[in-house]
Amino acid sequence: MGALKQAVTRLKMLLIRVPLLLKTLILHGIHMSPVSGKQDLRTELLTVLIRSFVTGEDTILKTQKGSMRDPGIQGPMWISKVTLPQPEFDVRDAVLRAIEELGNGQETFHLPAIAAVEGEWTGWRSGVGKKAPQPDISEEEKYHNLRKEVTSDMTILYFHGGAYFLMDPCTHRIPLAHISRQTGAPVFSVRYRLAPQNPFPAALVDALTAYFSLIHPPEGSLHEPVPANKIVLAGDSAGGNLSFVLLQTLLTLRRVSRSVRFHGKDIDIELPGGVVGISPWCDVTLSMPSIVKNRQFDYMDIRPGRVDEPDFSIPFKSHPFPSDAAWPVSPPRVDLFCNANAMSHPLVSPIAAKSELWKDSPPVFISVGEECLTDEGLILARRIHQAGTSVAAQMFEGMPHCHGILMISTPTGKKFWDGIFGFCRDVDQGQVTRSGNLRHHGFKLRSEREIPLEKACDVGDEEVEERLRKHTGWRLDTEIEMQREWRERSRL
Repeated sequence: MGALKQAVTRLKMLLIRVPLLLKTLILHGIHMSPVSGKQDLRTELLTVLIRSFVTGEDTILKTQKGSMRDPGIQGPMWISKVTLPQPEFDVRDAVLRAIEELGNGQETFHLPAIAAVEGEWTGWRSGVGKKAPQPDISEEEKYHNLRKEVTSDMTILYFHGGAYFLMDPCTHRIPLAHISRQTGAPVFSVRYRLAPQNPFPAALVDALTAYFSLIHPPEGSLHEPVPANKIVLAGDSAGGNLSFVLLQTLLTLRRVSRSVRFHGKDIDIELPGGVVGISPWCDVTLSMPSIVKNRQFDYMDIRPGRVDEPDFSIPFKSHPFPSDAAWPVSPPRVDLFCNANAMSHPLVSPIAAKSELWKDSPPVFISVGEECLTDEGLILARRIHQAGTSVAAQMFEGMPHCHGILMISTPTGKKFWDGIFGFCRDVDQGQVTRSGNLRHHGFKLRSEREIPLEKACDVGDEEVEERLRKHTGWRLDTEIEMQREWRERSRL
């Protein structure tokens, strides 16, 4: 009955959107669509449909629950669910050390508990159909079956997207199985803690725990030790953010401490072999021009204050979600993920990290569409390139956020994945060549050109700093006033 009820609910939700889809179809057909010449019909319909669901009308808890619905496990994939044991407080203290080293001393944040970390090993399962169920065997047996189909000694450590408060490893199984099939590598997808219940830096502590656990497996782990240079960090959207802030944490720790205590042993801070960011969310202040400029091609309504041009003289409009047990929090804050005074910290918004902080970084690959987050992805690519690191980037004209994950089998989706798979194979073989260009793919892949990263985004470093400062200050002023009012109410 539960499955039937869900199916009826989904059908109703689609039926009420039929007029919107018909309007889109007609405007596209007569070439009067605002995205004409940059999106084909399939892409525009998908973008419009997803946008219609991004309303903020439900509570945080209901929205989270809907985004984390487990679709089950079937078809050509192996999934082995594991729990990495809770480490010592040293892992959290290492993150706090990096926060302090990179900050200005004014940031505040919630001290996260140290916790075990759940995750899923994902691998390709050959010789079965799309509806084949997972066999009724133990998680350990599933893992060993997964390993039998692995052809690479590389491991991909993956962080799912979802703006740090949505989604789960279960929502990303299909693209991760695709990654495993094409690279021959197992993928470990982390169930990091979500905001607002677990704000910054809880997710980063979980990410660091997972990374150390791959290299130095705790007792009882299913996997053997993975050399650091055989690990590729990867993630989409907020998961891309987490990949880069984890990298920045490692780079910072190597400068200030070199080692950390992990499950009873002092371990060296080692860097991964490479990092992949898929439409990475690199600016939590949402202050770069593409947030507004590219919104017609995207499904995310993430304009600052929900207006075209922010008026910094009026209070920042916080998230519109109705109240529930998770949001708003006490004391109040304007952002689900972090306190306002931390929004421009390099471990929150990685574009705030100056170029020199990326020195000695492993090779990086960044992929973006013509989306709201385009500028910040290209700015981060430029800054890492300026540090002397090999950075390859690709951009797809007219494509929305994380388009390659949504449309795997389209020609553009295949081109998207080809770039990522090629980079991963080069990392695996230690053959990444020096690069510092953006590969721009035109509409329907009709054109392709190389652009130096220095010229890929016209938002200069000084403008980046000014935008981060103004948008952080705007939110901070509002948050201070919210907390003042909250304290006054608390005294009554």
